[in-house]
Amino acid sequence: MLYRLTKIVSAPVLHLLWPTTVTGHEHVPTTGPAIMASNHLSVVDSTFLPLVLRRQVRFVAKAEYFTGNPVTAMWMRATGQIAIDRQSPTAAQDMLDTAARVLRGGELFGIYPEGTRSPDGRLYRGKVGVAWLALATGAPVLPVGMVGTDKVLPIGTSVPRLGRVQVHIGKPMTFTGSETSARDRRRVTDEIMAAIRDLSGQEYVSSYAPSRTQDK
Repeated sequence: MLYRLTKIVSAPVLHLLWPTTVTGHEHVPTTGPAIMASNHLSVVDSTFLPLVLRRQVRFVAKAEYFTGNPVTAMWMRATGQIAIDRQSPTAAQDMLDTAARVLRGGELFGIYPEGTRSPDGRLYRGKVGVAWLALATGAPVLPVGMVGTDKVLPIGTSVPRLGRVQVHIGKPMTFTGSETSARDRRRVTDEIMAAIRDLSGQEYVSSYAPSRTQDK
């Protein structure tokens, strides 16, 4: 109920200040699980993607967002994001286990395969967690290309700027293989990143993005 209310209130403001074009909405299943695998240009990616989808999409976010600024904490809860302790030595597997539970419950789960925001607007090599999820749960992967969010809120800024945003959603991708196979995980991840690149139009970099500890 809180999620729907937040979306009803926020969506008109979002579209007024940041006109948003969405393509591929028809690829999002009306029911059942799916993995929304997106490029990551800005913190506001996790705002724009949920608000343009008809269904709720769940993300994981670091636990500090739920205990710090009360407005941020309220937004995180209202949009259905899930707190996780990123300082834990098992944080990566905890995130995947949480995501798997969300998917097995028939929900949408959002993930940024790069693991962090792009420092320069290019698309970096994906980490294999997204492939583990797809192979372990059998959920289809919908590649997503976000365009323009880095202009709305560039890295290092805190005040959003006016601008236009595009959200491109690709056709569902399904995969065969084993989540325990490193070769299968790498193959699936690379296929997903290629689809994201085609949607976003970004230059691809075959190395991992530099880590940013403040990211989701």
